[in-house]
Amino acid sequence: MPAGPLWDAAGVSQGTDASAGADVGAGTDARTGTAADAGGAAQAAVPAALLAEAAAKSGLVWIRPEGQDRSWPAWHVWHDGAVVVVSGPDEQQLPELTGPVELLLRSKDTGQRLLRVPAVAAVLAEDDDRWEPAARALAASRLNATTSPAQLPERWRGRNPITELRAAGAALEAPGNYDDGSGAAPPQPTPATTSGWRPWHLRGRRRRLPRRGRAR
Repeated sequence: MPAGPLWDAAGVSQGTDASAGADVGAGTDARTGTAADAGGAAQAAVPAALLAEAAAKSGLVWIRPEGQDRSWPAWHVWHDGAVVVVSGPDEQQLPELTGPVELLLRSKDTGQRLLRVPAVAAVLAEDDDRWEPAARALAASRLNATTSPAQLPERWRGRNPITELRAAGAALEAPGNYDDGSGAAPPQPTPATTSGWRPWHLRGRRRRLPRRGRAR
């Protein structure tokens, strides 16, 4: 996914309050685990605000579990300062999401790569006070559901894990600091195919006659 310019690609207002995600990357360096200095904390404030607004505006995020080569696209909601996803039967199919992951966010305006951050994934227990609000937030954004949003949380209970992915550490890629690679990857194998069968027509299909040249 190609990288884009800072504000034009992001569609993010420069007046965004950095306190919306001030804890993201402001205290520790994800790669070293050491405390960041004051200058690093100040620089982390922009990606934190950018993460909050980009995740709230875009309904799609890419998730790469630690140790895996591929990233998984997932629809999500931005809720309580974290990316929240639901998966499992009758929902999107995602790998097991626990522990360290990477989140890749795009610009909603251009579709370009915008931000890549380390995060920690944790499945919310159904007796956790956070489960019900997260489930309601997901249900409100679920498209093309076969049941009403009010019924979705009960349908998910006991069969569909709801996972919270909370950013942890300094951004790996952000405006002004992008990897030189394109990020392109070959499509993953899939059982999906294009059918070669053609519908049956009464008396067969009409054959097109060759067009005759126009008389002069």
